[in-house]
Amino acid sequence: MTMRTMNNNDLDFDSVIRFIGEQERFTLLSHISPDGDTLGAALALRLLLKRLGKTAEVVCANPVPKIYAFLPGAEQVVMPENAAGYENVISVDCADAPRFGRAIRIFEAAKRTAVIDHHKTNPGFGEINLVVADAAATAEVIHELFVRMDMPIERDEAICLYTGIVTDTGNLSYSNTTGNALRIIADFVEKKLVDIAELNRLIYRTVPYCKTRVQGFVNSNIQLEGGGMIGVGTLTQDQMHGYGATNEDCEGIIDGIRDVECVKIAIFIREGVDGSYKVSLRSKDIGDVGRLAELHGGGGHENAAGYTAHEPLSTVKAQIVLQAQEELKRALEAQGDRA
Repeated sequence: MTMRTMNNNDLDFDSVIRFIGEQERFTLLSHISPDGDTLGAALALRLLLKRLGKTAEVVCANPVPKIYAFLPGAEQVVMPENAAGYENVISVDCADAPRFGRAIRIFEAAKRTAVIDHHKTNPGFGEINLVVADAAATAEVIHELFVRMDMPIERDEAICLYTGIVTDTGNLSYSNTTGNALRIIADFVEKKLVDIAELNRLIYRTVPYCKTRVQGFVNSNIQLEGGGMIGVGTLTQDQMHGYGATNEDCEGIIDGIRDVECVKIAIFIREGVDGSYKVSLRSKDIGDVGRLAELHGGGGHENAAGYTAHEPLSTVKAQIVLQAQEELKRALEAQGDRA
């Protein structure tokens, strides 16, 4: 099954393929607070490199969340302090260099670097930059690498790529879901490379009790701003620990805020162990939250983005609510102009 839809990036694909062919040892960097796409895409790429006879490691500044422990090779993801740190580094699904966390030193020390991503806010911070902004997930870009290198996809690679695609598309329900992504999944199913029922149980239907409790706490305290069009949830370290929850238990909370009927822009502000705040943003029907994240040095997509803030919680909240109101006003005015 041939799916070559990323023709605008032909030269970038060629550059990455040439880079892989010329070098022997690679460090693949995933982003902090790793999700299914950064892990699935990086682990699939690692398997591809190994089949080519290369040496490769996947490095992440945070441990693999329990929910993704089933991914083939997940147990071999290493922390920066334990990494070999090879001279050739490939960034996988990182919108910018700060997303490496403390693994940034490995990127900065590399002799050659490549970036493989799908975030439109990516500035192209590598020597080679393969950024496909209209791809549903970075896993979709990695799938294209397999196709262009004439490498048949095997079961373990399919599991990794499937996970990256479904988690970044809300189980194929978000507006970023591409026809190509659906064709990829259909191909995996037809070839019996993935068990959709089992993988969906592992990803979406196996929830720790503490995660249910902390999500319930945030959802029950959602504040509506901007006439109900902006939903805001917050969570401090003390509140999180009160439910025995960890950072990975907070993944998906933003979706519950976004799903409130009247909400157009969802905001979830979570305190980190260092006192900083991770701000997650989602938009529904209207509003570009990628634009908002960029104001604070973050990035992402039009409908999903985020950044890290270091001001007090009250300041962080007031700033982003005001900016979200301004973004909604801008978007509504733009709609009016087109009417």
